[in-house]
Parts: sequence; structure tokens; C-alpha cells
Amino acid sequence: MNRSEACTWVFRTGLVISLIFITSMATTSRTFPVVGTVNDKINHVAAFFVLAFFMDFSFPHRRFWTAKGMSLLGYGLLVEIIQSFLPYRFFSMLDLAADAVGIALYCACSPVIVRCSRLRR
Repeated sequence: MNRSEACTWVFRTGLVISLIFITSMATTSRTFPVVGTVNDKINHVAAFFVLAFFMDFSFPHRRFWTAKGMSLLGYGLLVEIIQSFLPYRFFSMLDLAADAVGIALYCACSPVIVRCSRLRR
């Protein structure tokens, strides 16, 4: 395994850990202190920004929006659908919109992120 493949596996591990963490946070009945609903949307934006980052570097030879971005949006929709069946959660289009904002924000920042010399190696 060369260095490039090793780095790809590090990013894939980060992606899997992030997906497990975010899914568990989205489906738990435990409440966490939040300051209003705006903070919840910021959490969605940040979570999907991180997911987009890991997804982009986990599969470096795939186009972002067609393969990666749409997969992440599908994951966000799946989480919302699962939440609609939980008595302590609910489906929210605003959460899904915040997920899309996080992905779009990553797209806007990705040229700068990709130029970072440590990430290119």
C-alpha cells in the first residue's frame, strides 16, 4: 500500500466514524442542551461540512456533486425519514436544507482546502 492509498484509508475511517457518530446523535432519545433552533441548524451545517470533507478525500477520483454530494444529501434524507418514525424526533425539511448548506459550503471552500499542501500528499 502506497502513501496515497494509506491516506485515503485514513479519510475513509474518518468518514465511517463520522457517519456512526452523526447517525447515533440523530436517533438517540437523549437530549443535549441547545440554544434555540438556530444552533441545531448550525450543527447540521457543520456535520455535513465535515462529512463532505471526509467523503471528498475518501474517494479522490470521483466528481463531488454527482457522486459524493448527492450521496450525502440522500443520507441526510434517510436520517430525516428514520427520525419521522421515532416518537422523540420528527422529520424536518429545515434540517435537510441545513444539510445541503453544509455540503454547498464545503463545495465553496474545497478549492482552498484541496490546495493545502498536507492534504494533497
